Amino acid sequence: MRHGKSGRTLGKTHSHRKAMMGNMAASILSHKSIITTTPKAKEARGVVERLITFAKKNDLAARRMVMRTIKDKELVRELFDEIGPKFADRNGGYTRVIKLGNRQGDGASMAIFELVGYEGTKAAKIEKQRQKRQEKVAKKKKEMEEAAAQAQKQQPQEEEETPKK
Repeated sequence: MRHGKSGRTLGKTHSHRKAMMGNMAASILSHKSIITTTPKAKEARGVVERLITFAKKNDLAARRMVMRTIKDKELVRELFDEIGPKFADRNGGYTRVIKLGNRQGDGASMAIFELVGYEGTKAAKIEKQRQKRQEKVAKKKKEMEEAAAQAQKQQPQEEEETPKK
């Protein structure tokens, strides 16, 4: 029984999950926005928000706590020098999870996981991709219609050429 056990296991061992959350936190802090599955984003949200809260404190103990999760010193420096002060007047809610829909391959629910205040980095890219895909589908549909129209034109001509009995 799992009485009192909280959090998602995500089908991974504790060490794998811990490493994955650290890597996701590093990715979100460096890129400001990532695309991942919804459960992973919701689980990583707590890790990232905790790191930003430590960055707001800006003392040695906080740096050491963050270094336990993120191993990249340059990224930790950026977190404490740029990201932490940006959220100084905000009490939590540093991240946002925007659902995208299901992944085509396996049907997993996907989401954009981004820092508040850095909006539009992935959303604009996804919108461009969506428009490109729609244009491609429309072009293909138009070509199919033109091919069908040409085939129809050729069929009556062939029937007229054959003598009727």
